[in-house]
Amino acid sequence: MKIAEWMEQSGVAFGTSGARGLVTAMTDAVCFAYTVGYLRHLASLGEFAPGTPVAVAGDLRPSTPRILRACVAAIEHMEGKPVFCGYVPTPALCLHAFAQGYPSLMVTGSHIPADRNGIKFNRARGEFLKSDEAAMRTQDVALPEGWFDADGVLVASVDMPDLTDVVPGYVARYRAFFGPDALAGLRLGVYQHSAVGRDVLMLIVEALGGTAVPLGRSTSFIPVDTEAVRPEDAVLAREWAADGKLDAILTTDGDSDRPLLADAQGNWLRGDVLGILAARFLGAAAVTTPVSSNTALEKSGFARDVRRTRIGSPFVVAAMTDAAEAGITPSVGYEANGGFLLATGIAQDGRTLDALPTRDSVLPMLCALVAARRANTSLAALVATLPPRFTLSDRLVNMPTAQSLAEIETLSRTPAEGAMGLGFIEKAEDLAHVDQTDGLRMTFANNEIIHLRPSGNAPELRVYVEADTPERAADLLKTGIGAVSVWKEH
Repeated sequence: MKIAEWMEQSGVAFGTSGARGLVTAMTDAVCFAYTVGYLRHLASLGEFAPGTPVAVAGDLRPSTPRILRACVAAIEHMEGKPVFCGYVPTPALCLHAFAQGYPSLMVTGSHIPADRNGIKFNRARGEFLKSDEAAMRTQDVALPEGWFDADGVLVASVDMPDLTDVVPGYVARYRAFFGPDALAGLRLGVYQHSAVGRDVLMLIVEALGGTAVPLGRSTSFIPVDTEAVRPEDAVLAREWAADGKLDAILTTDGDSDRPLLADAQGNWLRGDVLGILAARFLGAAAVTTPVSSNTALEKSGFARDVRRTRIGSPFVVAAMTDAAEAGITPSVGYEANGGFLLATGIAQDGRTLDALPTRDSVLPMLCALVAARRANTSLAALVATLPPRFTLSDRLVNMPTAQSLAEIETLSRTPAEGAMGLGFIEKAEDLAHVDQTDGLRMTFANNEIIHLRPSGNAPELRVYVEADTPERAADLLKTGIGAVSVWKEH
């Protein structure tokens, strides 16, 4: 049965970053089949053969160990050599595997709730692109006889390999580039919740000379979304910052490839703002980011080449790689959720940071903190140097993807009339521009923006807004969420 049929039957399909679905749907058999299909695709590219190492790691969701075991079973079935890197950040796994030149996969659902999980596949030296996903769908996979019971539970004897520790190399990457005193004098809170990199982040802060203060460690999985910050996380940050003893607060999403950074007052920075600060600090000539990211990037004027893509790191990787191949370097990319990617290496002050073409949470946070420290200013003051454009986003949960697509398609036919009907504008000429790169992005005559898009990872409708002030952005987001909420009643 082809992987496309496995996906149709199980409901575990490709999203913006790997295959994801309900834990109940991600049976051992499904995860085994997907991994076999992945390896067969890589074999057709010359990146896998019997004896090839395949690195695996996972996040801290309760379902992750079971799924990892199914993936290891598939690697062994294909006569590969599984390399277990433990429960570590996705970029730590990728840094190790890319350097060694062998494939890797991460069992993670990122920021989505614990009743869901996923598998993120990687090529030998880069991310799995959309063209790879399409080719993987065509692979035929049959389960080996006797390995699974009628419910798809793995019954064959499969042991996890011994641990290969990739954390020291990940920590050393940042210490070597920024230096052992880069964060000296800074007292930084580390919101640990259930992020897989919670302890690694502590190590990195201390390796760069900062004082790391652990905060809010959880024994259960918390779905922290770096793009749509939970109200309770906003409250926590302000409470932790209230005594004035912290210079900033750092955290990540579940698999620690997306950052979330708060200033000394406990205000969480938007990921697309953090991306601009990092790209500027690194002296990027080419910057790639999805269409949903803050337009302060173009207004900042430091990058001579700006490329806008659909949402999802595979699209960013493809475009920033094109820029690098065109000789526009350094070439970097980032997403509105804060994940930062390097298509090319960075040389600065006699030190070099090698390319890492996958989302990284640590690099942009360090860039912003070090930039502020070098300028002898605060993180909030550093942000204030950017053009005043403010983005916010939220999500309408339990909104079936098919319904979101249908409603947006209807709205796209007559966007001006639809925008008036939803209360976004008063007259048709107030709609200045429509962008359908990914969903429906409407720019109004006053330069305000509302962007509607179904999530690629969960049954949610994403609403993004942009305005000239944070207050107006908040009003616009309230209007947007309120307007599309009626779609759930259809």
